[in-house]
Amino acid sequence: MPDLHGINHLTLSTTDLDQLVRYYTELLGARLAFERAAADDDPRIAVIDVGGADHLMIVETENASTAELDPLGRAGWGLRVGTYEQLAEVRERISRAGWPVEEIETLPTQWTMTARDPDGRPVDIRAHRPRVATS
Repeated sequence: MPDLHGINHLTLSTTDLDQLVRYYTELLGARLAFERAAADDDPRIAVIDVGGADHLMIVETENASTAELDPLGRAGWGLRVGTYEQLAEVRERISRAGWPVEEIETLPTQWTMTARDPDGRPVDIRAHRPRVATS
């Protein structure tokens, strides 16, 4: 049986594809990898590269689901940046743009914050903390 290599993509729905693409690319630093126009019964989609081989597929629909992805009421999925400084920079960009974003919280192995994308969906953004060497 082959080993898994991670998540290929996560699919989100939205009623405003352009706005959601701008949020993830301009504020969070993702890169638009592919866009397809609507045709016949196929909706308009965009695929956004969020680093490594990981992608978000965004599908434009008449009624987007903004249901929480996590039963605990926090972000059910997340993105990762490299450092605390980068996390703080992303937080500042989101805040300046007027979108909701929480304060950065320190956890034992990482720093984290939750933002809300234009559809109200929670997005957890984290930076791993340096590991402390133990003897």
